[in-house]
Formats: sequence, C-alpha cells, structure tokens
Amino acid sequence: MFDLNFFIAASSGLLIGMSKAGIKGIGILFVTLIALVYGAKESTGIIMPLLILGDIFAVIYYKRHTKWIYILKFLPWMIFGVLVAVFIGKDIPESIFKILMAIIIISSVFLMWVWDSMKYQKIPSHWSFSTIMGSLAGITTMIGNLAGPFANIYFLAVRIPKNEFIGTSAWLFFLINIFKVPFHVLSWKTINFDSLNISLSLTPYVIIGLILGVKIVEKINNDSYRKLILIFTALGGLGILIK
Repeated sequence: MFDLNFFIAASSGLLIGMSKAGIKGIGILFVTLIALVYGAKESTGIIMPLLILGDIFAVIYYKRHTKWIYILKFLPWMIFGVLVAVFIGKDIPESIFKILMAIIIISSVFLMWVWDSMKYQKIPSHWSFSTIMGSLAGITTMIGNLAGPFANIYFLAVRIPKNEFIGTSAWLFFLINIFKVPFHVLSWKTINFDSLNISLSLTPYVIIGLILGVKIVEKINNDSYRKLILIFTALGGLGILIK
C-alpha cells in the first residue's frame, strides 16, 4: 500500500543528501516537507542525524577547501543564536512552534528571492554584519534547521571562491549541528528512540541523494530550479500554518 507520508519523507531524505553534495537552495524545501509529515518541532530532531550524516560526507569531500578564519569569526555568533533559540523553543506548544517555523521558512524564501533579484549584490562587510548574520543563523538553525540563507549571505559578503565556500560551509554546519544535539536530546527531547528509528529508515535515501547530488551538481540550471524551489517552499510554509 502506498504511504504518501513516507514517500514525502523519503523524498526529503534524497534532498538532504543532494543538498550536502553541493546543490544549494533546497534546504528549505526538505525542512518544509519533513515538517509537514512529522510536525514542526518533532521534525527538527528527526532531521538532525540525517544532516550530520550529510555533513560528514561534505567535510570529507571538500576538506581541502576549508577556510577556518571565517568559521572562527562566524561560529561563536551562531552558538549564541542557538542558545537563544533553545530558551525560546523549549516550552512553547506545537501550535506556536509551527508558526515560528513557517515565518522562518517564508522569510527565508523572501530573503533568497530578494538576493537573487538584486542587480548589484553588494553586502556590508563590517564586523557587525557577521554578528547579526551569525546570530540569526544560530536562531534559525535551531528552530528550523534553516541557517542556510544567512550563512550564505555572510560567505558571499567575504567573497570566497566557490569550492572554499562549499568546504567552509560544510565544516561550519557540521560543528554547529554537533553542538545542537545535546539540546535536542536533553532540553527539547526531540531526539529520542522513536525519532532515531525514523531517521534510520530515511538514511538510505540520504545516501542515494549524496550520490545523485555529486553527479548532477554541475549539470543543473541554477536559475530555473531555484525559482521552482522557492515557489514550492513558500507553499509548503503556508501548508505548515494551516495543517
């Protein structure tokens, strides 16, 4: 019998793998799909082991291109943002949490759309910019695993080359995801035996996504696929609100 929910979750696993293989812009889509199936807050714990699996691959694959100076500047502010989000999200009910997640998803779509539409993509390089972007990235990665847009803008601001961009991002997200695990286990209790069973069932699809992502990352039409991703993600964000 066809299980629509598991099909959506498995598709999300594929997208996680493809994202970690270097296909940017699909993170908000798999976060949205998983949240639609398992609920906003519970989905954050289910995704976490899958993200770390993808992070390990990305760190190994792009390890030669890491620029630690940018990680050291950005990571402390992400940690600060995570701690703020842990406090905010610990005791709020699912109904409020899903509103927060939907706001983050739709805001991220808007941010990416504005960025893509800018004729001259000039971004501030002052130290306060990394403070703001890092803190926002930390808050959004804890509540919705959606630090991507904020981290990407920071790395674009410092104008590092493509491979260094991917390699540095890989280590940044690996470290911050490891840091988040104890809070999911002990504070939010969103990582537990039930969530780990679901994560384990989705692991093969993440691995397939990693393999597919490596093969197609250089062949896709970025403009067309990014616009499609943004449209479906925005609709998914609205779907979380009305579910």
